[in-house]
Amino acid sequence: MSAPTGSKVAAAQATGESLFNKSEKGKDVRSNNINAALAVADAVRTSLGPRGMDKMIQDPKGEVIITNDGATILKQMEVIHPTAKMLVEVSKAQDVEAGDGTTSVVVMAGALLQQTQLLLEKGIHPSVISEGFAKAKNKALEILENDVALPVDLADRESLIKAATTSLASKVVSQNSAQLAPLAVDSVLRVIDPLTATNVDLRDVKVVTKLGGTVDDTELIDGLVFTDNRASHRAGGPTRIANAKIGLVQFCMSAPKTDLENNVIVQDYTAMDRILREERNYILNICKKIAKTGCNVLLIQKSILRDSVNDLSLHFLAKLKILVVRDIERNEIEFISRTVGCTPVAHVDAFTAEKLGHADLVEESQIGGSGKVVKITGVPGSGKTVSILVRGSNQLVLDEADRSIHDALCVVRSLVKKRALLPGGGAPEMELSYKLNQYSRTLAGIESYCVRAYGEALEAIPYTLAENAGLHPISIVTELRNKHANGEVYAGINVRKGTITNILEENVIQPLLVSTSALTLATEFVRMLLKIDDIVITAR
Repeated sequence: MSAPTGSKVAAAQATGESLFNKSEKGKDVRSNNINAALAVADAVRTSLGPRGMDKMIQDPKGEVIITNDGATILKQMEVIHPTAKMLVEVSKAQDVEAGDGTTSVVVMAGALLQQTQLLLEKGIHPSVISEGFAKAKNKALEILENDVALPVDLADRESLIKAATTSLASKVVSQNSAQLAPLAVDSVLRVIDPLTATNVDLRDVKVVTKLGGTVDDTELIDGLVFTDNRASHRAGGPTRIANAKIGLVQFCMSAPKTDLENNVIVQDYTAMDRILREERNYILNICKKIAKTGCNVLLIQKSILRDSVNDLSLHFLAKLKILVVRDIERNEIEFISRTVGCTPVAHVDAFTAEKLGHADLVEESQIGGSGKVVKITGVPGSGKTVSILVRGSNQLVLDEADRSIHDALCVVRSLVKKRALLPGGGAPEMELSYKLNQYSRTLAGIESYCVRAYGEALEAIPYTLAENAGLHPISIVTELRNKHANGEVYAGINVRKGTITNILEENVIQPLLVSTSALTLATEFVRMLLKIDDIVITAR
């Protein structure tokens, strides 16, 4: 057998070096991706739980937002690295699916990535880790649904309120949760049939904000509410109409204008008088046609082409005793139509009595000393839609109250979608960690390592809860682990008392969907990241 020639040896060395370089490059890319995602996870980790810190966010225009909602923080954060952007998308997906747990899903993904780093350093192949995590996730979902979850009946209003209160506990407006939680529950229960509903369209619940008063003044209105002084007071028009017949118009009640870039040149005063007279007759004709149908409340859509309504038309409508509400936004049209049963009309010739909606009372009322609102109550669409009027002493509190009510509504929606509750306080995560550790002992080979690492990663949630509450995280998590090993499935961290108790007795509960969605999304994100071994930047 002949010895290999020098050229063959050189070629073999070159091939070996290129393969080595490729594998090293894959490791570097993975390491960079993991570090970028961990940086984002660390940014929101301190916001987890009822004692989590708030973030003050300033946008380029100088406007300030104060919040500890994970999805809001990440949405406002300017991230450049593609992996960090992926983690922001995971948080958005959790917000869409469950509405709550947006911080938890990011913290969970960060903990899984830390465990991934340790497994990669041991020389375990990324594909093996990915398969192991998938197996662990499926087992975790099975444990949650069969061993930890408690079924809930939508007729049990108290349980729903407890779940909504838990979601509000970590918000800036947590001290008002005793009032906001029942509001969220009642508003959802009014727009669904508890016996048959499998989802909730939150567009049926309109949240309207009005600066002034306090969050305690927030109220549920079975009908419509308009803020921003939209009612017209020209020529002493009415501000209260009983047995209202409501018209919703999308055409302009002002004189027509020429097309863009065109001008009408008037050379003498008689022509000018004729134009003004025709304008007056044109508007008066429209107003008479509206009054002829019996309409006594008119909602006018905002126009971008010209004034949707002018002083002259408001004067005529006031004389005809028609209450006018101006500047209705285009995106409010569908909600108004469903609520009062009216049909939007695009031209005055199509405005007929059949297209009018009805309500028992339309009135403009003073709220505190901060302005007026128009309320429409006693509507035929009662049971289809509902409005929540949110009050707040300043814009920062008002915006945070709005976001908090949205989260509470989403929690109730999660319970409608999947009718089961879990304990809070890190109890389900610790139970999963303990059960997955036991499950890993039944597996053989490298898969066992991966499942155990997945379980250990879930301990990040109780650890972070304890840390943010100012407790000693290591001793608290160790004690919690012992309680679960002794069969106390519902033992969790009670941040109010600074100890470990049966968290169900403290009424700290959350929907099953929030935890299952967070587990699924965090695991999918980590598995996707493990499959990436190179980043290609395109020319354009």
